[in-house]
Amino acid sequence: MKKIFSLSVLLCLLTGCSKLTVDNSVVNDFDLDRFLGGWYEIARFDHRFERGMEQTKANYTLREDGKVDVLNTGLKNGKPTEAKGVAKLTDTPGLLRVSFWGPFYSDYRILLLDPDYQYALIGSGTDDYLWILSRTPRISPEIKDKLLAEARKRGYDPANLIWVKQ
Repeated sequence: MKKIFSLSVLLCLLTGCSKLTVDNSVVNDFDLDRFLGGWYEIARFDHRFERGMEQTKANYTLREDGKVDVLNTGLKNGKPTEAKGVAKLTDTPGLLRVSFWGPFYSDYRILLLDPDYQYALIGSGTDDYLWILSRTPRISPEIKDKLLAEARKRGYDPANLIWVKQ
């Protein structure tokens, strides 16, 4: 009985123990080749992995094995920092699984994607994470409004976004 309880607690800790309060359904049409390359992080929900970071970028590069190398770079306290990870495709378009820590993978959910692959709204398997990415270091007020409206419609609170200094 203790083992079952311990396993339940561990599972709860790993999955967040919370009910999903947002619509994190992904785009139906996704072309990985068009998504590859560099993206600026325009805004994000606060989380400990990127706390205090600015001038943050992500670069996605296809590997020979079909997985994607992920390189996140930025400045933390004025000093360059980087995090290397790997992403793998799933059977669901717009849903990747990303890992920065060995065998532990998390959902990378593409919630909204510009038809020309110039900006994106990214979520995760929980409502704790949200990112706005762009191919350019700044987005227009119209695109910003569109992305914030989509986030709101899905149940995210845009007031929680941190706007990244680029």
